[in-house]
Amino acid sequence: MNSPIVLASTSRYRRSLLARLGLPFDICAPQVDEARREGESPAELVLRLAEAKARAGASHYPQSLIIGSDQVAVAKGEILGKPLTVARCEEQLRKMAGTEVQFLTGLCLFDARRGLAQVDLVPFRVSLRPLSDAQIENYVRRERPLDCAGGFKAEGLGISLFSRLSGEDPNALIGLPLIRLVGMLEQAGIDVLASENGRGSTRQTEGQLA
Repeated sequence: MNSPIVLASTSRYRRSLLARLGLPFDICAPQVDEARREGESPAELVLRLAEAKARAGASHYPQSLIIGSDQVAVAKGEILGKPLTVARCEEQLRKMAGTEVQFLTGLCLFDARRGLAQVDLVPFRVSLRPLSDAQIENYVRRERPLDCAGGFKAEGLGISLFSRLSGEDPNALIGLPLIRLVGMLEQAGIDVLASENGRGSTRQTEGQLA
């Protein structure tokens, strides 16, 4: 029997965040083309992809509430995604050092049974301290944040890179805005604080990281 809640992502960071709510959920890997369309703004990109990921899970979970999320970092007008390599990660951090970076997270809760989508954009701003090449290289070597948008883990040693954080929900910086998600779930009929909710557990279907 499928869970009423599905996370359309195999990101371990989003899975860990969602588990905080104590709700059982399944995991699926949406097959979505994440290429940016011509003329598409960063905000339009993450909103479109968040909804596309959530809707992609509907074929396997037609009776569930499906969560989709997508995030980009924007520095000096440039979109910075997951660096994936050490060299690219160091390059991104050099560009961001001493500047303000905006993280844009698209969030969608798709009610597959009713065909209804709640979609929202949750911004978060980070100011990075001026950083030397040695500091950047040591940070990347120690934390290996190669699969994180922007190239750092805010929940780990990455906090040492910052001079200021600004936003409504620090969870958005990690990839899943829980405050907004709780509101979406409530509108869909799921009370996170209901007494019948047990400890969260997950089941994962095969697929790629999303």
